[in-house]
Amino acid sequence: MRTWATILLVFLLPLSAHLHAQTAETQTPVFRLDVHEVLLEAQVLSKKTRRVVPALKPEDFRLFEDNVPQRLSSFSQDKLPLSVVILFDLTDSVRPVLKSLGEGALEALQHLKPEDEVTVMVYAASTQILQEATTDRALAVAAIEKASRMESGEAAFFNEGIFQAAEQLKRGKNPTSRRVIIWLTDNVPNIPSENDIPLRYRKSLKGAMPHSQKEAMQQLWQTSTVVCSLVKQSEISVNGESGLRAHPLEVMLHPPGEVYKYAAATGGQVIEYKKKELKDKLAALIDDLRMRYSLGYHPSAQKPKGKFCIIKVKLAPEAKKSIGDVILEARQGYYR
Repeated sequence: MRTWATILLVFLLPLSAHLHAQTAETQTPVFRLDVHEVLLEAQVLSKKTRRVVPALKPEDFRLFEDNVPQRLSSFSQDKLPLSVVILFDLTDSVRPVLKSLGEGALEALQHLKPEDEVTVMVYAASTQILQEATTDRALAVAAIEKASRMESGEAAFFNEGIFQAAEQLKRGKNPTSRRVIIWLTDNVPNIPSENDIPLRYRKSLKGAMPHSQKEAMQQLWQTSTVVCSLVKQSEISVNGESGLRAHPLEVMLHPPGEVYKYAAATGGQVIEYKKKELKDKLAALIDDLRMRYSLGYHPSAQKPKGKFCIIKVKLAPEAKKSIGDVILEARQGYYR
């Protein structure tokens, strides 16, 4: 009996070990799914020079979620490639300056690295992709030149354009890249309230209402997307701004979106088009985007799905003392 028991034990031990290993393997992915890393970018500029503050270290940052200190789990600068959506506004008020904005887009393109992806999109009531994510600069140039010649008779629904651009960035070929929208517009949107969207816009939107400012902002935070904008206005744009001011209640009930709010909420920048300064400003914009600090952390507390968590990034007192006054920009939160 002891002999058979010994033989049986010899066969069962490896089987038991194999079953245990299989159980461990099936349990491991479940554990990993529970580990949620929040990724964001921080731009640190000297208040005096408006240039990027270089060579900061992980210990120079203090990061908070809902006022609770967080510990950095990842940190880098200028290591991850960019995924950029160049987003053109096609409305009537932009048409007189669209060619100039296209020139700005081509200038920005020259400052990207070969590994950076570029998508070209246009929007009015709805969006259209002219070029999906590519590293082929010839394809990107052709799409930008096409966009700068296009026209649309539709209204400009900013929130819809931004929502769809952020959605497109999720489909990029490089999941580790840093996501950026470079938005070319006159910053004069329309108010897409329920009762005044003409049938042709509904057809363009496939029968749906355009996304709201809240939905677009949520999409930006969920996809860790930074919004930057090149703004140039025409005479028609100025009249359009007057029309918005004449309807304050509608603006309050249906926020139409506004470039400065989107940029501030995501840690981006807005450049007002001035031809003499354009090349230098766009070069500085791309350089600043590339030199942002990429920060990651695992939230120290579990939150219910769908909750908005507020993020604050600060410099450590020691770093602030040695560097001086700075402008620190980062996205303001995310949805679980």
